[in-house]
Amino acid sequence: MKVNSANIVISAVKPDQYPGEALPEFALAGRSNVGKSSFINKMLNRKNLARTSSKPGKTQTLNFYLINEILHFVDVPGYGYAKVSKKEREAWGKMIETYLTGREQLKAVVQIVDLRHPPSKDDVMMYHFLKHYEIPCIIIATKADKIPKAKWQKHLKVAKETLELDPNDHIVLFSSETGLGKDQAWGLLQSYM
Repeated sequence: MKVNSANIVISAVKPDQYPGEALPEFALAGRSNVGKSSFINKMLNRKNLARTSSKPGKTQTLNFYLINEILHFVDVPGYGYAKVSKKEREAWGKMIETYLTGREQLKAVVQIVDLRHPPSKDDVMMYHFLKHYEIPCIIIATKADKIPKAKWQKHLKVAKETLELDPNDHIVLFSSETGLGKDQAWGLLQSYM
């Protein structure tokens, strides 16, 4: 998909703040510092639309990006980040769960995992949560450029086994450095619209 326009339209914490249009939405979920912002920027051909940070836990709201006036990306707070209080983590958890389980416009969740490491306990929990609520999901295995090409299949196998990936779910090798997987990811997203 050719992206001609992309803007952040609102940062929301509760349903009455979500955008009112009935446009398809894709939520982006992943561990803090897994590269969600880099994924968004690469997919939208923007350098700094989503702010990347070396400090995890930066995203604390649901950030809605309007793309080409036809769909929204929704960046949700990263999970598994220890440096916020338990109370704060619970509040984020509730906010994310409310959005994921109650939003009609949500077409699929893009779950981002780091190809270099086996998915974490939090990654597995998130994937199982999505399966439990029958929310379609696409797994993006990012940072593929940091691994020799000859080892990609081995790392993919570990990711699939650790997540207990449903054979009907797609896993896409991705690199925000090289653009690997970008067209495939857009193709999958468009298949849900």
